[in-house]
Amino acid sequence: MGLDTPKADTAVTIVPEAEIAGLITPQIAFDAVEATFAAMARKSAYNFPVIRESIGHADALYGFKSGFDRDSLALGLKSGGYWPGNEAKGLTNHQSTVILFDADTGRVKALVGGNLLTALRTAAASAVSIKHLARKQARVLGMIGAGHQSAFQMRAAVAQRDFDKVLGWNYHPEMLSRLEQTATELGLPFEAVSLDDLGAQADVIISITSSFDPILMDAQVRPGTHVACMGTDTKGKQEVEAALLTRATVFTDEIAQSVSIGEAQHAIANGTLSADQIVEIGAVINGDHAGRTSEEDITLFDGTGVGLQDLAVARVAVDLAQDSGVALKVDF
Repeated sequence: MGLDTPKADTAVTIVPEAEIAGLITPQIAFDAVEATFAAMARKSAYNFPVIRESIGHADALYGFKSGFDRDSLALGLKSGGYWPGNEAKGLTNHQSTVILFDADTGRVKALVGGNLLTALRTAAASAVSIKHLARKQARVLGMIGAGHQSAFQMRAAVAQRDFDKVLGWNYHPEMLSRLEQTATELGLPFEAVSLDDLGAQADVIISITSSFDPILMDAQVRPGTHVACMGTDTKGKQEVEAALLTRATVFTDEIAQSVSIGEAQHAIANGTLSADQIVEIGAVINGDHAGRTSEEDITLFDGTGVGLQDLAVARVAVDLAQDSGVALKVDF
């Protein structure tokens, strides 16, 4: 008599959006993203081409980011985008869901709410860049942009350096209250300033906007500054003057995205920067690149947001949800 063939597990794990806040801390997201960038630089993990389109309805941008990590066997995609009218409806403008697959069989393994995960992993990426590239004695944090993501960025940043104060600028000054409130919660004084003053004082600058025109100019950034450009993730978007990238040492999450949809796309297009001048931050994490080489260096991180970041934090969320008993199981 032959042995019975083991029955495959057909259940899909669901981690609802409402459970994410109780599962994933900023530090958990940081550790997952840092490890992912290191794996990418080792070429043991890679992202697939991004699909991102304006759908011609509700002014929405919609797309897919996906990839595979051979070490963790994280395989899947994040589907979602940006609906600018959502806030008026009481919803987050960024909407997304992560789908994980079994790398051995191709079976759907999990559906994970991706809204808070996206905010946490995006903030973690800039924090990783601050850890590895900003000057150790950085004391002033400058924030450009005061949207929903800005608070996550600030909280993640202050865990990396002993900042004394936070400076902020936004196209709509009335929104700066979000930055002031967040800084107050963190025990830091906040000051609304001009871009000239922000550039003159800040040791670390985080830009997190949806701009299609440069906001921060090259002349406004002083030597020694670390700049994390976190808003440019679509063709045509731009937060800083292209000349700044030619003066800075440029790092990114993934070079292919940086030159096509990231902040580097404009300097690449005008011929003042080439792809081989851009460094994957994973190489710094792994010790294969020195990163900052002097106190006078301007370092710039082009954070385009890669699918592997989403898969990494989603995989951890699934494990934690199962351990804590909040995961749902559905036969599929």
